[in-house]
Amino acid sequence: MKLDLSFVTFSGNLPEYLSNFTRIEDLNLKRNFLNGSIPSSMLSLPSLRKVVLSGNYFSGQLEDFKSNSLVWIDLRNNQLQGQVPKSIQNLENLTTLDLSFDNFSGNVDISLFSNLKHLWYLSLSYNNISLINEKEVEFTLPESLERLELAACEVTKIEFLRSAKQLEELDLSNNKLQGRVPDWAWSNRMFSLKSLILSHNMLTSIDSIPLQSVEIIDLRSNLLQGSLPNPGNSTRLFFISQNNLIGEIPLSICNLRLLKVLDLARNNLTGEIPECLGDIIHLEVLDMHRNNLSGSLPATFITESSLRSFNLHDNKLKGKIPQSLANCKELQVVDLGDNQLNDTFPMWSGALPKLQVLILRSNKLHGSIRTSRIGNMFPKLRIIDLSYNAFSGILPVSLFQHLKAMRTIDQTKKLPAYLGDRYYHDSITIATKGLKLELVRILTIYTTIDLSSNKFEGHIPHIMGDFIALRVLNLSHNALEGHIPPSLGSLSVVESFDLSFNQLSGEIPQQLASLTSLAFLNLSYNHLRGCIPQGAQFSTFEKYSYGGNDGLRGFPVSKGCGNGVSETNYTESAVDDEESNSEFWSDFWKAALMGYGSGLCIGLSITYFMISTGNPKWLARIIEALEYMIMVRQRKKQGRKGNYRRRNNHF
Repeated sequence: MKLDLSFVTFSGNLPEYLSNFTRIEDLNLKRNFLNGSIPSSMLSLPSLRKVVLSGNYFSGQLEDFKSNSLVWIDLRNNQLQGQVPKSIQNLENLTTLDLSFDNFSGNVDISLFSNLKHLWYLSLSYNNISLINEKEVEFTLPESLERLELAACEVTKIEFLRSAKQLEELDLSNNKLQGRVPDWAWSNRMFSLKSLILSHNMLTSIDSIPLQSVEIIDLRSNLLQGSLPNPGNSTRLFFISQNNLIGEIPLSICNLRLLKVLDLARNNLTGEIPECLGDIIHLEVLDMHRNNLSGSLPATFITESSLRSFNLHDNKLKGKIPQSLANCKELQVVDLGDNQLNDTFPMWSGALPKLQVLILRSNKLHGSIRTSRIGNMFPKLRIIDLSYNAFSGILPVSLFQHLKAMRTIDQTKKLPAYLGDRYYHDSITIATKGLKLELVRILTIYTTIDLSSNKFEGHIPHIMGDFIALRVLNLSHNALEGHIPPSLGSLSVVESFDLSFNQLSGEIPQQLASLTSLAFLNLSYNHLRGCIPQGAQFSTFEKYSYGGNDGLRGFPVSKGCGNGVSETNYTESAVDDEESNSEFWSDFWKAALMGYGSGLCIGLSITYFMISTGNPKWLARIIEALEYMIMVRQRKKQGRKGNYRRRNNHF
C-alpha cells in the first residue's frame, strides 16, 4: 500500500491514526508544514519499506528504529535534534539514508554503516555532528555505496574510503581535510567517480587525483598551489576559485567541449585568456575575476554561445570590449570592472535581451554615451556601474528612456530570488552608502545606477525620477549643474543617494524628505542653498551630508532656518564649528595613534571594526575633511591656470 500526500500543505502534528495503517509500504509526506516529533510507532510499522518526510518542520529526537523492513529513509530538511540513532546499524536492508540539513548533534561513528551491505546512498551533511572512528580500528564502508555526502561533518581523515569501489558521487566539502590527498584514495577502485566536491577545506595538493572521468569538480576555497590542473574532456562543471594557483591557463582547457561552468576566480593566474574559450557552445559561466590576467579579451564569441555570466573583474586586461559579445543572447551578467580597457561605451550591448548586470567601473573608457538606433535597449538591465572612467558629455537621456526594468517593482514575489542556479551564484562588488560592498549573491530586485567619478556635465534629467525600483543612485564627482529635479522624490525605495562633488545649485527639493527608505545621503560640495528639508529620514543625517554648501541652513547645519541670522546664532554656530574642529582633530590623533602604536594592520582592523559596527562618525569626519582639503588645493591650482573646471577623473 502506498500513501503519497506530498506537496499538499498539511500542517500540525502527524495524526496518531496513521500508525493503524499496518499495510503501508510507501509513505510520502514531503514538502508540507508538518511539525512536532515523529512518532516511534510510525517508523515501526511492520510493512513500511520507504518513508519520505523531508521538507517539513519535524523536531525533537529521532527514536530508535524497530523495524528491519525499512529500505529508504529520507528525513532531510527538518529540525530533528539529538544524536543519530545507533539502531540504524540494524537496518540490514537499507539502501538510502538521508538525514542532511537537520540539527543532529554529537559524534557519529562511521563504523555504524559498515554492515549495511545494500546501502548505496548516505547523506549526513549540514548537521552539528562530528564523524569519528571511535575504536580507532580499520573498517570498511559497504562496497555497494555509490553516493556519499558528508559535508560539514568535521571530517579530518578519509581512510574509510578505502573500500568505496563503486563510488560515483563524493561530497566532503566544508570539513577539515588538510595537506595532500593520499595516493591510495584515488587508485583504480575510484575511476568511476563522476562528481567530486572537496571545496572549503585546507588541501594543498590534488596531484594524485585522476580527474579524467569526473564530470563535476569542485575544489573551491582550499590552499591549492601550483599550476591549473587538467580535467578530462567529460568535465561539465569546474570550480577551483579561491586558491593559490599560479601560471597561465593551458590551451588544453578548450578541449572541454561539454564545459558549462569554468570558475577560476581569486587565484594568481597570469598570461592571456585563451581565445578559444569563446568557441565553447555549452559554456554558460566564465568567471576569472581577481587574477593577474593580461592581454585583451577573447575577440570572437560564436552565435551559438550559451554564455550567461561573464566576469573578468579585477585583472590587467587592455584593449577594447569585443562586439562579438552581442552574439551571446543569453548573457545576464557582464562584469569587466577594474581593468585597463580603453574603449567607448558598448551601446551594442543594449541589444542583449536578458542582460541584467553591466559593470564597467575603473577602466579607461571615454567619450559620450550617444543615442542608438536599437529600438528596445537594455529591457532587463537593473545594475549599471560606469564609475571611475572618463565618460563625458551630458547624462544619456536616450539610454534612460529605455531601462524598463528600473521602472517597475514586482509586488508578486514573496520569496527572494537570486541570479544564478544551484551550482553557481553570481557575485559582484558595488559602492553603496559610501562603502564598497561585495554581493556574494545578487537579488533580482536589486537595482543601482552608478555613474560617479566621470566627466559628465549638464543637468540631471527629470526622467530619472521614473526609476522607482532604484536602490542606489550615485552621480557624485562629475560636473553636473542646475537644480536637483523634484522628480527624484519618487524614488520610493532608494537607500543610498549621492550627488556630492558636483556644481549643483538651488534648493534641496522638499520632495526628497518623503524618501522613507533613505539610509545614506551625500549632497556635499555643491552650490546648494536654502533650507534643508525636514522629514523622518532627513533628521538622521549629519553635517557631512551637506558640507561644502555655504548657502544651506537648518538642521543639522544650523539651529534655525529663518531669513535672517542673528548675531547670537552666528556666534553659537561659530562656537559649534570650533568645537567640531576640536573634536575632529582629537579623533584624528586617536586614529593616528591607534595605527602607529598598534601597527598598521591593527589600526586598519580597528577602523574596519568601527565601520562594521555601524558607528563610523569620527572616521567619516576625518575622511570628509581630508577630501575637502584636497578639493580646495586642486581648485586653487586649476584657478591659477584660468580653468575652473572639475578635478581629475580619479579624485
